[in-house]
Amino acid sequence: MLSSMALVGQRLTPSAALATIPIALAPVATMLMTVPAARLMQRRGRRLGFALGAGLGVFGGVMGCIAVYQENFLLLCLGGLGIGAVNGFATYYRFAAGEVVAEDFRSRAISLVMAGGVIAAVTGSNLAIWSREWFPDDLFAGSFLGIAIVHSLVLLVLSFVRFPALSVEEKRAGGRSLAQIARQSDFALAVIGAVAAWGVMSLLMNATPLAMKRHLHSFADTAWVIQWHVLGMFVPSFFTGHLISRWGEHRIMFAGICLLGGSIAVNLSGIERYHYAIGLALLGVGWNFLFVGATALLATTYRPEEKARVQSCNDFLIFGLLVLTTFSAAPLEGMLGWDRLNHLVAPFLAVVAVVMGVLWLRAGRSA
Repeated sequence: MLSSMALVGQRLTPSAALATIPIALAPVATMLMTVPAARLMQRRGRRLGFALGAGLGVFGGVMGCIAVYQENFLLLCLGGLGIGAVNGFATYYRFAAGEVVAEDFRSRAISLVMAGGVIAAVTGSNLAIWSREWFPDDLFAGSFLGIAIVHSLVLLVLSFVRFPALSVEEKRAGGRSLAQIARQSDFALAVIGAVAAWGVMSLLMNATPLAMKRHLHSFADTAWVIQWHVLGMFVPSFFTGHLISRWGEHRIMFAGICLLGGSIAVNLSGIERYHYAIGLALLGVGWNFLFVGATALLATTYRPEEKARVQSCNDFLIFGLLVLTTFSAAPLEGMLGWDRLNHLVAPFLAVVAVVMGVLWLRAGRSA
């Protein structure tokens, strides 16, 4: 989708300003779907929820394919909504992984799910290239058909998966109120960490191609830098869970904060290709440590009957900020420039670090 949809949007709309609307609708759909997806899975189980999400992916891919064939921009927008809605369900795979293993393996299970991003980074882009000419007269129609096929394979895999039956506690909508749960220091620490990880990463990542173009780097240079960023995001997942098991969620989260700070420092040190590559790689690793650590910590703060409420609140906040940073990255980079944008992020990150430090100390005293 990332490789194809903006190019198709540019071709199907007479206004260049509208070209990215279909792809921008994807995170909006993800945000709006997080709460109903969690509630459905609380009542009917993970398997049905994940299958419904994959079904939406098939629908979105088919709509995108038809949109290219009929040259219909509105159908492309509908496809973007369908494909984006998938993540409203798929974001819970990481929690599901932690629920079906022994407690001492939970952080590693969550980490391994995130490690799937390495496979996705390679296969997704190659699938887009390989499938774009399946229909020579309708370029990129095959790419959207490829998305539909991938989600059909997910449905096939899910037909063989057996999740543990929901307990009575999980099915009922009881437990503490969200306000009571939020009074836990670890809950606040986990949510703030996850939201900050996504906000800083999304803002700087989306601004990077624009900054590199401003500083006269080629598209090939930009693609190379983004590749290192994606590797930084997902390769550490193969060992982040082990680090959490050894050092604890809090220490790994603060290591993530330090790495994000290191990314900003490198970004401000120069505008050569290697500055961008090192800065974006550190940004990816910092995001991984902070987000995976926050996810593992969040899983310790709720009871079975409270998980839908807590998980959906956490992910709604994450994707809400993701939408905001996705839409604001280009205007902010255009108004401020690369250096000032990093100067803007630095104090925000410092405040987050201080707040997380206070919450960590409070959590230690109450333990």
